[in-house]
Amino acid sequence: MKPVLATIFGLLFCQQAAASEPDLNALLDHQLKRLHSSEVVNLKSQYAGQPMLVINTASRCGFTPQFEGLEALHQTYKEKGLRVVGFPSNDFMQEAKDEAKIAKVCRYNFGVTFDMFAPIPVRGSDAHPVFREIARQTGKAPRWNFYKYVINKEGQVTAVFSSMTSPDDRELIEAIEAVL
Repeated sequence: MKPVLATIFGLLFCQQAAASEPDLNALLDHQLKRLHSSEVVNLKSQYAGQPMLVINTASRCGFTPQFEGLEALHQTYKEKGLRVVGFPSNDFMQEAKDEAKIAKVCRYNFGVTFDMFAPIPVRGSDAHPVFREIARQTGKAPRWNFYKYVINKEGQVTAVFSSMTSPDDRELIEAIEAVL
């Protein structure tokens, strides 16, 4: 009975992405402002051809402590080319309204050094095009904060992990290593 429950739990919280063709322009042909900064980043020039771990984040959520583990992933895999990228969102009403407060939580409370951008919508008709493309490829828009999307060098989402998946989860790490 236990293996069946483990399989069901695994299906609920870790799903391989659908085999939809990636649209690199839809995913990366955008400019976004860095969190609490005037710097604007061209996502395509910054991330094209690199594997990514994309996360929708929130600074006032029960999953916010995952920032620490996400930073550990960043430190472990950055030399191998992984780009960890956080996108704060208030879609679930758990994000601070002030970018300075968001930055403080990320940088000072959890030591985040990976790329974080200004808040954007991540689901529904108002979703930013980055998350519209992720949802198109996978059929899985974030259902809560701290959804994790593993994206290969070609811009295809290869795995989706829910908020319940911790950054040190074996399956998440295997999915990351598979795209490096």
